[in-house]
Amino acid sequence: MTNPGASQGAVDGDALDDLTWLDEASQELEEFEVEEFDIVSAPNDWNVTTIVNFIQSGAVKIPPYQRNYVWDIRRASKLIESLLLGLPVPQVFLYEEARNSFLVIDGQQRLLSLFFFCRERFPRPDSRGAIRALLNEGNGLSEEALLDDTLFEDFRLRLPKTPMGSINKFQGLSYRRLGDWKTTLDLRTIRNVVVKQTRPSGHDAIFEIFSRLNTGGVNLAQQEVRASLYHSHLMAALIDVNRMHEWRQILGVEQPDIHMRDSEVVLRSMALARNLDSYAGSMTGFVNRFCLEAQKFSREQAEGAVTDFMQFIKAIHSAMPPLVFHRQGKFSGVLFESFFAAWIADGKPSMFFDAERVAEVKNSPAFAETLQEGSTKSVNVRKRVELARGSMLTGVQAQ
Repeated sequence: MTNPGASQGAVDGDALDDLTWLDEASQELEEFEVEEFDIVSAPNDWNVTTIVNFIQSGAVKIPPYQRNYVWDIRRASKLIESLLLGLPVPQVFLYEEARNSFLVIDGQQRLLSLFFFCRERFPRPDSRGAIRALLNEGNGLSEEALLDDTLFEDFRLRLPKTPMGSINKFQGLSYRRLGDWKTTLDLRTIRNVVVKQTRPSGHDAIFEIFSRLNTGGVNLAQQEVRASLYHSHLMAALIDVNRMHEWRQILGVEQPDIHMRDSEVVLRSMALARNLDSYAGSMTGFVNRFCLEAQKFSREQAEGAVTDFMQFIKAIHSAMPPLVFHRQGKFSGVLFESFFAAWIADGKPSMFFDAERVAEVKNSPAFAETLQEGSTKSVNVRKRVELARGSMLTGVQAQ
């Protein structure tokens, strides 16, 4: 499939409904042309047994989306009932990152519901994060984990009564107690679409496809797509970084953003700090290239990048007011990333952490100018970093 196109230049209205903490300049999506690409898209019909085995072996991976498994046992039971009765089930999308290695792009709730039922264990509501961490390791779930009653309870189907008021014939049954229906379920198939980019190298086209893909009527945000396509030690570490108490206070919002825009701020900051000199084109493409680079990071390299960020956050938190990077009542991601990139560029000066210097920059006409007519233009990005750098050097010299 060959398909050139252009990215949308504005933030979708639906995506902004739940977003009150981040300023508009930090959400800007620039318009840019997508180069022509070749995509291989192969439909497959895997039966339930194959799907469960693939998840258990780690061949099918659940990437570290911000969202954990969220279905309750009644909704999962309805999926199982639909398969038993031969009713249609929505297809799932997988991305082939390597031979016998597939990342779930769309359909993780359905796939995990099948897996949990066939293993006869259902996640307890307060254990979802811990279970996701185990799945992120890429080796499936161990028997020990499945048998842990603090993580799971027994999975027996919970189904409503029939329209005539009688008990559903599958009510209360576990996988092994399905009788002849067990073979029916084992052999029932679900359509999956496996997508792989063949030209050019990299993942830009795949990113573009799935940034336009609707999941439950809601477009996936850019960072949600990155979390699934660019799986790496660094991407996995972002989950813990984003939950840091100090970071949440600097953002001024207690809970992580459901569309991962707070994680995106962290990633953008790291990308600019590391590769500012090569910034050109679009911010989306720039961050994607950094994600591709990060896939080659060793665990030690990823930990080093995370340590730098945590060091900056803790120093800011201890020396400045918590909302120092807020501008006009909202967190300014572009202001924050500029100071972080400048701090890294100047060798992480230990004497800088002055709220007055930050205020001078964010209230200056020069900073405001960089937010006009394209805040992600390379000239504006570099100008903001230079403003932050100049302020930091002045502060250090003053001390």
